[in-house]
Amino acid sequence: FESEHRFMATLHHDHRGGGLILLKGAPERVLSLCSTQREGELDGPLQCERWYASMEEAAAQGMRLLAIAERYDTERQSALDFANVEAGGFTLLAIFGLTDPPRDEAVAAVARCLSAGIRVKMITGDHAVTARAIGQQLGLASAQSVITGAEIEALDDAQLAGVVGDVDIFARASPEHKLRLVKALQAQGEVVSMTGDGVNDAPALKRADVGVAMGRKGTEAAKEAAEMVLADDNFASVAAAVEEGRRVYDNLKKAIVFILPTNIGQGAMVLAAVLFGLTMPITPAQILWVNMITAVTLSLALAFEAPERDIMQRPPRDPMEPLLTRFLVWRIVFVGVLLVAGGMGLFLWELNRGAGLEAARTVTVNAILIGEVFYLFNVRSFYGSILNREGFFGNRYVLYAIALLLICQALFTYLPAMQALFGTEALGMDEWVRILLFGIIVLLVIEAEKVMLRRL
Repeated sequence: FESEHRFMATLHHDHRGGGLILLKGAPERVLSLCSTQREGELDGPLQCERWYASMEEAAAQGMRLLAIAERYDTERQSALDFANVEAGGFTLLAIFGLTDPPRDEAVAAVARCLSAGIRVKMITGDHAVTARAIGQQLGLASAQSVITGAEIEALDDAQLAGVVGDVDIFARASPEHKLRLVKALQAQGEVVSMTGDGVNDAPALKRADVGVAMGRKGTEAAKEAAEMVLADDNFASVAAAVEEGRRVYDNLKKAIVFILPTNIGQGAMVLAAVLFGLTMPITPAQILWVNMITAVTLSLALAFEAPERDIMQRPPRDPMEPLLTRFLVWRIVFVGVLLVAGGMGLFLWELNRGAGLEAARTVTVNAILIGEVFYLFNVRSFYGSILNREGFFGNRYVLYAIALLLICQALFTYLPAMQALFGTEALGMDEWVRILLFGIIVLLVIEAEKVMLRRL
C-alpha cells in the first residue's frame, strides 16, 4: 500500500497454482481498475454511472466510502507489484459506506478554535462530497468550498498560496499535498500547526511552525519530526492546549507587571531623596526585605491564576509583539508612580507630625507592601474589573499569599529581633489606618484607569 495509489492489494495462491488478487481502496480509483461487477453468482458489465450516483448520495450523508474488487490470474505469481494491479481487469464486488461522525468534543473544540481566531482546516483522503459533509458537521468556516488533491497538483505554488486562505477542506489529499499546503499558508504570513501520524507526514510536521504527532496511532518518524505529541489523539486536547498556553503567557505578563512597579517605586524613592537632599525613606536592608517577601508570597500566587473569561475569544497575538507592550509599560510606570507618591508621601507625613525616622521608614515599607497587596487584585485582570466576588475571592492562592505576607509584616514590625535587624518600630492604629487607605486608593485608581481604557 502507498497513499498516492489510493488502494491496497493482496495476492493469495490457490491449490491449482493460480493467484487471487484482492483489492480495496478509494471507490473512484478501484472503479477505474474494474471492467465488470459481481451480480449474484455471475459477472456483468460495470455500471459506473449507477455506482457514482450511489456514491454521491452516500458521501453527502458524511459516509466514508471503500470499494473492494477481485481478479483471478491463472498464471502463477510469486509477488505482486503496482504495475500488475494497475493493469486493471478487476471485478467490482461492493462499495461500503462507513458512518464515522465527528465526536461532540471535536465539534466543540473547532468552535472554540474559531472563536479564538484560529482557522481550522481539514486535510483528508476522503471523497470530496464526504469531506464537505463532515466539514459542515464540524462547523468549519467555509465548508462549502472543497479542493481535491488533483486540483492542488494543477496549481503552482503561487496559485495555491492565493486560494489556500479561503478554503478549509482539502479532499483526496496525500502527505505531499500537506507539505505544499503548509508552505502556502506560511507564504501568506500565517503561523501553522499541522497534525499527522504517518511516516509520510514527517516532512509537513517538520515544516509546520508547530508539528503535532498522534501519540497512540502515530509512527515514531512522525513523533520525531513533530514538536508536540498529542497523547490521546483527541482534537479537543489541541483547543485545551491553546487555552493553557494563553493562560501561562498571560500569567507570565501579570507576574512581570506586578513585580516591576515595586522596583520602580523603591528606586524612584531613593533617587528622589538623593536629588532633593532628603533623608532616605527606606534602607538597603528594607529594600531587600520588600523584594524577598514580594517574590516569595504575592508574585508566586499569580502562577496559579485561572484563565480570564475572554481568553478564547481573543484573536491570536502577533508573534512579533514584544512581551511588554506599550500598554504594559504604561501600567508598570503608572503603578510605580502611585507607590512612589504613597510611600514618599506617608514618609514625609510621619516626619512632619514628629515621628521618629525608624517609625517613618516602617510606615513606608508597610505602605509599599500593602499597596502591592491591593494591586495584586488589580493585576488579576489587565482590563476587566475586579470589584466583584470573583475578583477578590476567585484565586484562593492569592488569599493564602496575602495572609502569609501579613503575618511576615506583623513579625517585621513588632518582633524585637526583626526591629533590631531591619531598623523598624511598632506602629499604632492611626498609622495602619493611613496605610490601609493608601492601599484602597491604589486599587480604586487603577480600576478607574481600566474603565477609561475600556472606553477608548
